[in-house]
Amino acid sequence: MAKNHLRSIAAGALVACALALSPAQRAAAQSAASPAQGAPDTPMQISWEVRNRFRLFREERDFQLHVESARDRSVLASEQALELQSDGRGWARNMVNRLCIDLSGRVSEPCTRDNVKESYLTPVDHAITVRLAGTVPVGATCAWSFDDGDGPQQSTFDCAEPVNLRARYGRQTVASVEVSSGPEAPQHLSTEIMVRDIFIAGLGDSIASGEGNPDRAIALSDEGFCFRYYLGTAASQYYRPSRAGYKGGRACEAPDTLPVWQRQSALWFNSPCHRSLYSYQTRTALALAVRYPHIAVTYLPLACTGATIPDGLFGYQRARECPPTKSGNNCSGTVNAQLDELRAAVGAAKKRQPDRKLDLILLSIGANDINFSGLVADVIVDTPTERVLFKRTGVMGSVEDSRTALARDLPQSFGKLREALKPLVGDMSHVVYVSYANPTLADGGAPCPGGRAGFDIHPSFNAEPQRLAHVSSYVDREFLPQLKALALCQSGVLCRDPAADRMTFVDAHQTAFGDHGFCARAPTDPVFDRECFSPKGESFDPDIVTAASQPMVCGRSASEYRAYLPRARWIRDANDSYFAAMTYPQGLPSSNQPADIHDATWGILSAVYGGAVHPSAEGHAAMADAALPAVASALQLDAVVPEVVQEPETPAVTTPAAR
Repeated sequence: MAKNHLRSIAAGALVACALALSPAQRAAAQSAASPAQGAPDTPMQISWEVRNRFRLFREERDFQLHVESARDRSVLASEQALELQSDGRGWARNMVNRLCIDLSGRVSEPCTRDNVKESYLTPVDHAITVRLAGTVPVGATCAWSFDDGDGPQQSTFDCAEPVNLRARYGRQTVASVEVSSGPEAPQHLSTEIMVRDIFIAGLGDSIASGEGNPDRAIALSDEGFCFRYYLGTAASQYYRPSRAGYKGGRACEAPDTLPVWQRQSALWFNSPCHRSLYSYQTRTALALAVRYPHIAVTYLPLACTGATIPDGLFGYQRARECPPTKSGNNCSGTVNAQLDELRAAVGAAKKRQPDRKLDLILLSIGANDINFSGLVADVIVDTPTERVLFKRTGVMGSVEDSRTALARDLPQSFGKLREALKPLVGDMSHVVYVSYANPTLADGGAPCPGGRAGFDIHPSFNAEPQRLAHVSSYVDREFLPQLKALALCQSGVLCRDPAADRMTFVDAHQTAFGDHGFCARAPTDPVFDRECFSPKGESFDPDIVTAASQPMVCGRSASEYRAYLPRARWIRDANDSYFAAMTYPQGLPSSNQPADIHDATWGILSAVYGGAVHPSAEGHAAMADAALPAVASALQLDAVVPEVVQEPETPAVTTPAAR
């Protein structure tokens, strides 16, 4: 093995557990481990990195945005920096149209990445950049040679120029260089280049998919839009901000124009499942690619909002929404089982590339299996009429019913899931189960006090304090501990072979969320939030005459709301859900479908089905920070210190692919 590669391994002692260090500590460790190019008295060495190594991105500029933002930062700090950089509009709003998976969830085969057609699931090679680092004599000439076993490819350049080439998948390339400078004898260096392409799948429910964080948030109008109460009288109406661009009738008496309304929807990476690039699963996979320059990451997102283990992972489920497209509505109304989709993808990859394997699964599941959304409805729906109707239709649940499902149904389903995942991933430690955070905590872990603040988007909402405290205690003391026991085969959970059946479990983010629940507020919150979302729950004008033209009491335009600005709360409240996504869900039984877009049911559903009581982009970033060390450990990525290499300022010279 080449000496400089051995040096990289030896330097690993300097940055052990690097992902657990603070950004400043990590930067210092990386500086000690990797000599900077041109630093005095540092030996020359060959340095290389994979370009655009998060393979979901078609264009390297999108990957480089995250590389630059992540420099010496955690995922959370990077997300916050990008939020400010985008003025709260979000970094994903344009990237979502530049991916190797289309908006219906289909993998592009081939996918044109940086003007080169590649197989997404089974790449045959990877674009890399090679350069000479360390103290390089000015004006030195480098005679490069790259050999992957099919004969060397040779070229000579000024040593200041990086070299671009494509390294074969699954094959070692020996890179060597002869450095000539003046009358001195040439120096010879060599190293081995081997790109590790890591295949990661994301499975689970709304927390896994990124619910609450549309890639392009809804655009809101200054004007109001009328909803009815369930009682249906003329006096039982209220106005909330309308969708920008909507040209239909806004009064409650206006005819139904749902197709026109839907054309102004928020945009998701995948609308039927509300998959988002902001999800912790995407951010974890992306962070791996950013931090480890010698790997590539092939990421397959399959998580779907509303999923349970039986209906979602093993069986099909209803789509969350099916927005119309230019070619018509191409959504069937249902979503295929995630395990079926994953088996098909892994099978197709192995057929084309027999040594291709699934390296890791990111997983969050179980909340819908115990009807957590029903518990949320029980907490926030406060008026008697709505409570009776929601109980009758099964939308509202109880802690007692949830507890029964937690003790009886979830362990059986989880055991079945474990057995289904084994053949796909082999080593169960490569299933990284990322637990939920309690969304109801603030001020160091105290339950939120309740009230209408953050929930006055609908007149019937009120986070009733006693019900809220009851659910919060149940989540902390029963639900979250049981999930940990299921993943780790603990506390009486039956596993065939506990030592071999344990998943990798992540819950390090839960403590941080103790200060950032849905009720958290800070003087640094966005100005719109502080001025327009009333702490008393009096954000909207109750007068239907004046509210028709200006529904906000603060007098500001609803379009000033920014879904992607740093906030004290990492959990979306109902106001956030409406202002960010305003979802009119189609994945509901016919008995729950509204009669028209002014219907009382739409008023409630549009306020919660876009992500109420789900993590914000900051919350997902914090979850990714917790997951990242566990994923790196499972994949053994810290055995060799990753070189942190700057992109070249001078244009790279391209040499033919090594063959």
